[in-house]
Amino acid sequence: VQLVESGGGLVQAGGSLRLSCAASGSISSINDMGWYRQAPGKQRELVAAISRGGTTNYAESVKGRFTISRDSAKNTVYLQMSGLKPEDTAVYFCNAGILSTFLLRGDYWGQGTQVTVSS
Repeated sequence: VQLVESGGGLVQAGGSLRLSCAASGSISSINDMGWYRQAPGKQRELVAAISRGGTTNYAESVKGRFTISRDSAKNTVYLQMSGLKPEDTAVYFCNAGILSTFLLRGDYWGQGTQVTVSS
């Protein structure tokens, strides 16, 4: 099982980016999916998460600006980011709780994608 992220890059403050994360491999089912971020010198923090049933939760700092969604048919989770601020600059990581076809449950991470917001 692996998670592959895409969509990061450099954007000006106030701009938008859309991150994608596709899970592949021997997947039986996927439970919660989420996005975390880690800025230089800081701990990794939860940005947004979405349950299998579609319930979402967001960090206070991104509420109203970011939207998480998922396409279960494609095993993919998205993060639409708008109104970006320089403080949103970080490496963004995808996370998913996955049950493999071997009935092994694990917590998987993507490799990370850099988001840089210039002022």
